[in-house]
Amino acid sequence: MDAKRILVPVLAIGALATVFILQPWRTNAQSDAIVLHGNVDLRQVALAFKGNERVEQMLVEEGDNVQAGQVLAVLDTTMLSLHIRQAQAQLRVRQEGLNRLRAGSRRQEIAQAEAASAAAQADHLQAQQQLQRLRKISADTSGQGVSQLDIEMAEARFSITEANLQRAQQVQDLSEDGPAAEEIAQAEAMLEAAAAELAILEQQRLDAELRAPMAAVVRSRLLEPGDMASPQRPAYSLAITEPKWVRAYVSEPQLGLVQPGQAASVSTDSHPDQVLQGTVGYIASVAEFTPKAVQTAELRTSLVYEIRIRVEDPQNRLLLGMPATVTLGTDLAEAIR
Repeated sequence: MDAKRILVPVLAIGALATVFILQPWRTNAQSDAIVLHGNVDLRQVALAFKGNERVEQMLVEEGDNVQAGQVLAVLDTTMLSLHIRQAQAQLRVRQEGLNRLRAGSRRQEIAQAEAASAAAQADHLQAQQQLQRLRKISADTSGQGVSQLDIEMAEARFSITEANLQRAQQVQDLSEDGPAAEEIAQAEAMLEAAAAELAILEQQRLDAELRAPMAAVVRSRLLEPGDMASPQRPAYSLAITEPKWVRAYVSEPQLGLVQPGQAASVSTDSHPDQVLQGTVGYIASVAEFTPKAVQTAELRTSLVYEIRIRVEDPQNRLLLGMPATVTLGTDLAEAIR
């Protein structure tokens, strides 16, 4: 009877002890997630104009949502427009010159060259006959009928008309043959240079409009109308809204339970019941704070590694720097166990 009284309390105590011993194991078994705390991280870009000119318009304000290709600011293009008109006129001049060379000589030009050659031929023939006549008179009169000066003048006129005839014949040949291939090539090169100069000016006019490279939120407006813009002076600072990242840190014992592409859920204090889905996109290969000498297990467990979780946030709830709670699924952890 006394044995039974003693046995019952012993069994009860043993049962309670078993419950308490197994309870932590059950809690660990039910704890199937890693909970981390981090902050929202958005990539940022500083936008600056490519040219140096006065700002004419600043079209968006801080906090505005902008889309890819949206015009954010505009430079003054008054002088640039005048340079473009000048380049367009120069391009037309070069084009007309090339067209004229390619078309060759006109029939009227060839006929004009032939007439000039014929006139030079007649003048040369007349000078030749005059020289021959004076020489014959001088020979027949033993030099008494014509002065030596007249003969010399006739010889000079004959030489001049001969040179004029050669020049006229060369002009006629050039008119009939048309422009040389080298002249056409030179005109083509000059036309290409004028077109390239115009293209540069047109690109400068396009660059006078500062456009958003992607969907983003305006963080800072750094210039105002009238300011002098330059490539070294940003006009806007944008926060890229897609993708969004949450930067968190995991301890070394937990590092083996995290892998790229692992599913994650993110919640914030502002919307604790609205969980956003994400995946692990980056795991640091080096500890964020590495001790000078790792000698004990306690120091090793104090190491933390940065991870970044890419989050899908279609309603744009996550803001830069906002604290966030990250819960990582531990399918990998269950496989390890």
